Amino acid sequence: MERREALILGGALAFSGVLGAQELLNSNNKEKQSVLINNAVVFDGRKALSGNNNVLVVGNKIAKISSSAITPPQNTKVVDAQGKFLMPGLSDAHWHVMFAAAGLDSVNLPDPGLFYAAAVTEAQDTVLRGFTTVRDMAGASFGIKKAIDSGMITGPRIFPSGAFISQTSGHGDFAPAYENAPEFGGERSELERLGNFRVVNGVPEVLAAVREQLKKGASQIKIGAGGGVISDFDPLDSVQFSLDEIKAAVGAAKDWGTYVCSHVYNVDGIRKALDGGVRSIEHGQLADEETIKRIGNVGAWLSIQAFEGHFLAGSKGKILNGKWRDALKMALKHKVKYAFGTDILFSPELASFQNEALVTFAEILSPLQTLVMATSGNAELFEMSGKRNPYIGGKLGVLEPGAWADMILIDGNPLKDIEVLKQYKDKFVFILKDGNIIKSTIA
Repeated sequence: MERREALILGGALAFSGVLGAQELLNSNNKEKQSVLINNAVVFDGRKALSGNNNVLVVGNKIAKISSSAITPPQNTKVVDAQGKFLMPGLSDAHWHVMFAAAGLDSVNLPDPGLFYAAAVTEAQDTVLRGFTTVRDMAGASFGIKKAIDSGMITGPRIFPSGAFISQTSGHGDFAPAYENAPEFGGERSELERLGNFRVVNGVPEVLAAVREQLKKGASQIKIGAGGGVISDFDPLDSVQFSLDEIKAAVGAAKDWGTYVCSHVYNVDGIRKALDGGVRSIEHGQLADEETIKRIGNVGAWLSIQAFEGHFLAGSKGKILNGKWRDALKMALKHKVKYAFGTDILFSPELASFQNEALVTFAEILSPLQTLVMATSGNAELFEMSGKRNPYIGGKLGVLEPGAWADMILIDGNPLKDIEVLKQYKDKFVFILKDGNIIKSTIA
């Protein structure tokens, strides 16, 4: 046995018991098998197809969907769905690959080994929850993304932003208050040194920071235009970066054919971000109706999260409790494009609530709207990366010929009972990602 195979088999034994060692080894081979899923109720990312259908996957793409019998290639793995619900893999438009399951204490160790180990483990867990694609909204996830894409480890497709770009005293400035800014001889925070944040001031530094992330492979750029919850020194009502700085970031991203998204809650910050050309407002829970309407008028997106209760950390975030409902209702009223994300940070306990966060949206949306949002809807936002899209060879968020083979077979129908999405451990009986069988508990 070759060393690489031995390593994969060794990792398989610790892989939650979901796949046998040999199955996991096969799933990581570049020569992927064909899979035929028969007799499934199919939701294609936009609507439910009539009757039961059969879906053929060849390699890592969908080859055919038909209500008639499909003759598969030789050596095809055939799965009888038995009338279960087949849908595209879920997506999260505001996920943190590096931070979701890593406690802040993991950064304060002699080396970042625990920090990276938590990210690798959480990447596996993310796919087992049915999330096959994420837009990483800050973090040095380039190496983990490459390991996932190459089959070295299991995880979701990642649209990486690279370092979150912040001003001094902004949402990405984690240096202690007693520390001078680097411009005055101070040290950068450990999170910044690890490439997860970049604190900059003035147009030249903003341009350098944006270009640095594009050089590393960012599919989009994230900046901070207002205060945040987990950062210590910036009030939620603060407005960050000058208009010239924001325009500089947008211009540098546009030169590479992609866009800028911005962390911001408050009205003044959102308006300044839109004035600067930002295309995706991350959060926006404190926006008024006129500002929400304006997001749609300029063709931008509202990427929103169901912040409330246990998703909020400390007293600083209490003002956000439940505000997502108002923002989403206004977005629906004015036909603003909206995306689903979670923004779970520094909590291995909360990371497992990803599915619950999605189901919470069904308080405002219908089950169909909820599923569309987390599949083809989010995928439309991801496609704004243009040629920086790392998965440009196929479609995401849909089940159709030529689309990437990312899908979940569910023992239950979320269009009738959306709560089934929270029961992923038992009800997600078959998960396919990039043509690889990640989980199979069905005959």
